[in-house]
Amino acid sequence: ILLLCVLGVSAATVRYSVPEEVERGFFVANIAKDLGLTGEELSSRQARLVPEGDEQYLQLNQHTGDLVVQEKMDREALCGQSEPCLVRFDVLLESPLQSFRAEVSITDINDHAPVFLNKEMILKIPETAMPGARFLLESAQDPDVGNNSLQHYNISSNDYFHISTRRRSDGRRYAELVLDRALDREERAEVTFSFTAVDGGFPSRSGTALIRVQVLDINDNIPVFTRSLYKARVLENSAEDTLVVTVSASDLDAGMNGEIAYSIVQNSEENHQTFKINPETGEIRLKKSVDYEETKIYEIDVQATDGGGLSAHCKVLVEVIDVNDNAPEVILTSLTSPLSEAAPLQTVVALFSVRDRDSGNNGRTSCELLGELPFSIALLAADSYALVTAEALDREREAEYNITVRARDAGAPALSAAQPLLVRLSDVNDNAPTFTQASYTMVLHENEPAGTSLGRVSATDADAGKNARVSYALVLPSPGAPSFVSVDAESGAVRALRPLDYEEVRAFQVAVRAADGGSPPLSAEALVRVEVRDENDNAPVVLHPLPNSSAAAGELVPRRARAGYLVAKVVAVDADSGQNAWLSYELAKATEPGLFRVGLHSGEVRTARAVSERDAARQRLVVLVRDSGQPPRSSTVTLSLALVEGFSEAFLQLSHGPASRPEVEEEEEKENLLATYLIASLCSVSFLFLLFIVAFSGAKLCKGRLREGRSPPSAHCYSDGDFSNSFVDVAGTGTLSRGYRYELCLTTGSGNSGFKFLRPVLPSLP
Repeated sequence: ILLLCVLGVSAATVRYSVPEEVERGFFVANIAKDLGLTGEELSSRQARLVPEGDEQYLQLNQHTGDLVVQEKMDREALCGQSEPCLVRFDVLLESPLQSFRAEVSITDINDHAPVFLNKEMILKIPETAMPGARFLLESAQDPDVGNNSLQHYNISSNDYFHISTRRRSDGRRYAELVLDRALDREERAEVTFSFTAVDGGFPSRSGTALIRVQVLDINDNIPVFTRSLYKARVLENSAEDTLVVTVSASDLDAGMNGEIAYSIVQNSEENHQTFKINPETGEIRLKKSVDYEETKIYEIDVQATDGGGLSAHCKVLVEVIDVNDNAPEVILTSLTSPLSEAAPLQTVVALFSVRDRDSGNNGRTSCELLGELPFSIALLAADSYALVTAEALDREREAEYNITVRARDAGAPALSAAQPLLVRLSDVNDNAPTFTQASYTMVLHENEPAGTSLGRVSATDADAGKNARVSYALVLPSPGAPSFVSVDAESGAVRALRPLDYEEVRAFQVAVRAADGGSPPLSAEALVRVEVRDENDNAPVVLHPLPNSSAAAGELVPRRARAGYLVAKVVAVDADSGQNAWLSYELAKATEPGLFRVGLHSGEVRTARAVSERDAARQRLVVLVRDSGQPPRSSTVTLSLALVEGFSEAFLQLSHGPASRPEVEEEEEKENLLATYLIASLCSVSFLFLLFIVAFSGAKLCKGRLREGRSPPSAHCYSDGDFSNSFVDVAGTGTLSRGYRYELCLTTGSGNSGFKFLRPVLPSLP
C-alpha cells in the first residue's frame, strides 16, 4: 500500500475501443480529459505511453492529450480467435511519478470470408439410412469473430437433404447433413449439391464447397463407438508421435461390412496439422508438439466407417497441460542514457515489462537487480516496472553502470531471464579544477627578454567534456601594482612581460586562477612565486678611497716603514649578489712594482719590503677590483703615495704633489706624448745613419778609381824641428802637453791629414 501511495499508481483501468485496420492518425480518445489533466501538465510532466508488448501501435500528443493510431492494427494477427482483443499500455507521468493503466479494444470488421479446406466433399451413405439420420460435415474457417464470424450453413435445393447448423462448446458453429427421405441406389446412385458457409457481417461474406453423396448398397449395422466423448490430456512440448488417446468402435456385421476404418473429420486446419489417427487401431497421435500458450483445448471429430460405407462419429477433447517451458521475457520500453549524474532520487531510468507465456505459478514472475547498485526496481502495475535511482550518483566515481535485470517465474524448476542495461552518466559541473601543486616556485634570470618562459602551471578537472576544459588567468592584482608575468590561457605557461633587475626586484608572487568551461564555471587558485636570479651586470664600486677624495690624492708612507706596513685600505662593493659580488683585489700598476702588495680579499695595501732611500719620493698605485662573475667585471682606483722622513717634508711634498686627479691625468698624457716623440726621433736618426753609410761607401768607391789613373804620391814626414815658425807651435802653446812628440805625415793629393802619436817625451831628470 505504501509503495502504491508513493508511486501514485492508479488502480483504475481506462478503456477505449477502435476498429481494426483504421489508418494512421485515427483519433481514439483524449487522455488528458479522461485523467483530469491539462495539456500543459502532460507536457511538463513528460507524459508518455509505455506499451505492454514490443510494438507501439498508439501515439500520445503531449500538447493536446490526444491518443491516435500510430500503426495499422490487424485484429486477427494480434489476437487470432481470442475475444476481446486488447492492446494494453500504461500512461506514465513524472514529477511526481504516476502510472495509469489503459487498454484499447480492437473491434473486428468483416474483412475475411469463410473458407473450406476441401472444395469437394464425398459422403458415402447406405440406401438403408432412415430419414432424420445426421451426417457430420467439414466446417468452414473464418478468422473473424463475433457477428463477423461464420454464422450458418446452407445447401442448394435438392430432394433428399437439408442442413442443420449447430454450435460447439467453444462457440464455433458446425454443420450436419440431415436426411429428409430414403435413398434408393437403383433410383439415384449419387446426389450432388453445393454447400455454403455464411458469416454475419454486413455485407455478409460466404464460402462454397461441393458435396457429392454416393448411395451405398445395404449394410444393416453401423459402427458404434464405446463412448461418444473421449477426453485426454497431453503435456505441452510432448514429442512428435506421442500417443494421445485411442478411440474404439465395433460393428455387428460380419465380413467386410464389419471392418472399421477410423478417420479424423477435418473441422479445422489446426487439427489437421496437429493430430493423426491410425485407421486400423484408432490411436490418435501427435503430428507435432503442442503449445499450451497457443491452444489450450483441441476438439477432434473422429469418424468410424465400416466396409459397407456406414459411419459413426464421436468427439475427442484434448486438454493441453501447461509446463514451465517459457522463461520470462523482459521487454524494455524506454531507457534514459546518458543519465545526468545530478538526477534526484527516484528518477526513472528505464521502463520495462515482464511477460511469461506460461500460466499459473509458471507464469507468475518477480524481478530483481544483480549486484549492489545505486538503483532499485519499482512496480508500476501488473508486470510493469520502472528502474529508478536509489542513491546519489557521481560520474567521477563511476562513469557508467552495467545493470542486469533478472526476471524469475514461480515454476518448478524456476526459469529466469536477464536483461542487460547500460546506463551512462552525463557530466554535471560539480568539480572545481585542482592544481597539481598548491604553490609553484619558478626562476627568472635578471635581464631576460620579454616572453621568456618560466615554467607552467597545471590543473586537472575530474569532470568531462567542456566541464573539464581548464583555462588559466592571473588573479588581477591591486590597482597600480606592476605586472611582471603573464599566463597562457590554454597551456598554463608562465612568461615574463619585461626584463627585471635583480637589484630592484628579487622575488615576487602572483595568484593564478584555473577555471573550467562549465556553466556556471568553477575555479581554483594557486600561488606562483618567482625568484629573480642575479646576473653579473654590475661592476664593483670603490667606496674608499673615493676617486676625488684626499685619500686618493696622497697617502703618507714613512721611509722607515718595514715590510707589511699598512699603507691604505681599498673598500669596494658590488650591487650583485652571491658569487657575482665576491670581490678580489690586485695591484694592476705601480711606480715601484716590488715595493707594495694588495691583499687579495681584504683590499689592504701594504709594503712588500722595507722602504729604501733609492725609492722615489712619490709613488702611484693602480688597484684593480674584480668580481667573480662570468664574465667578470672590474673597476680601478689610483692611489698617490708620498715617502716622507718627517712632517715638514711630508708637507712640502704634499704642497708640490698633484692636487687633483685631473692634474695627474694631464701629467700622464704628457709622459705618453714624450715617449711618442722619442720613438719618432730614434726612427729618424736610424734612417739618416743608414743613408750616411750608403753615401760614404759610394764616395770611397769613386775616389779609388781616380787614384788608379795618377802617379803615386810621395809622403813627407815632419818631425819636431822641421816646422817653420809661421806654423802654430803645438808643442809649446797648443792644448797638447809638451811631454809628447808628434809625427805628421802628409801626402800630396791627399784629402785627409792625420796625426800619429809616436811616444811620449819624458823629461830629463836632474
